[in-house]
Amino acid sequence: MASAMTESLTIRRPDDWHLHLRDGAMLEGVLPETARHFARAIIMPNLVPPVVRGDDAMAYRDRIMAALPDGMAFEPLMTLYLTEATDPADVAAAAASGLVKAVKLYPAGATTNSASGVKDFDKVRGVLEKMAEIGLPLCTHGEVTTPEVDIFDREAVFIDRVLDPIRKSTPGLRVVMEHITTKNGVDYVKSQDDMGATITTHHLVINRNHILVGGIKPHYYCLPVAKREEHRVALVEAATSGAGPFFLGTDSAPHIDALKEHACGCAGCFTATNTLSVLAEVFEKAGALDRLEAFTSLNGPAFYRLPVNDETVTLTKGGAVDYPAKIETGAGPVTVFDPGFPLHWSVA
Repeated sequence: MASAMTESLTIRRPDDWHLHLRDGAMLEGVLPETARHFARAIIMPNLVPPVVRGDDAMAYRDRIMAALPDGMAFEPLMTLYLTEATDPADVAAAAASGLVKAVKLYPAGATTNSASGVKDFDKVRGVLEKMAEIGLPLCTHGEVTTPEVDIFDREAVFIDRVLDPIRKSTPGLRVVMEHITTKNGVDYVKSQDDMGATITTHHLVINRNHILVGGIKPHYYCLPVAKREEHRVALVEAATSGAGPFFLGTDSAPHIDALKEHACGCAGCFTATNTLSVLAEVFEKAGALDRLEAFTSLNGPAFYRLPVNDETVTLTKGGAVDYPAKIETGAGPVTVFDPGFPLHWSVA
């Protein structure tokens, strides 16, 4: 609910439907940045070793909860990493227990710690059929990894070669196309039934020029890589439309600065700290502040068949909000995403 002067906005407490927390000292350092504003998050399973079985997910959940500071309320929604050896019965049991809310598909080599991902999709057909039977969503990293496909085309080719065939061969399978980066992705999701898509904070702000013009900007490098401006515009239009298939998944992905500012730098933008302030600016510019709640707090729970949060947060517009440039963790410093424009919306 926005005030008459649009100087404050109260929304249901948001959720993050795509989040990397890592493990160990990094987990302890970055978890409070999410838990400060978000009630729940879909937790990515690409650890080393990956979270493959229900027992792995339970152990990881326990580590997350142990790292949560006193006085903070946060619920990790666990996922399993799909491999060619994944057991359909184990997936079904983990889902039935309420622990696991989705299974994550990484094409092998697509992104950080994805070496255990799927190469032969025929080998996971039994798992996908079981997931369709029980209504468990498949979250997809939507890129092919074949070397002949240009990195800027990997999402569009994934839709044609992988995603559409999976949906046609597995009727009833509920799919989230995560961190979409192209108009192709927006249009495909719009054309489908019972399908969702997450959109990141940073892909609403940057295009590929931000990474490359005037020198390489390693803290804007992510996978899927940011695309042309026309694609960023399509993402903003989808996010600010309030349409049900589109919801927030930050893909906030911490790496220490030494691994980002490197000859072969890691992919990922760390946005957990300032996401709500950045989104408020994006939605305000689009004249869509009244639809921010749908994107951050309503559409995701509807897709995952979960209740919306009872709590609320209030964003207030005022002077420039001063976020830290870096978060200090026990693993090393992590740079907070810089949107490149002043932020005037603070979060209570």
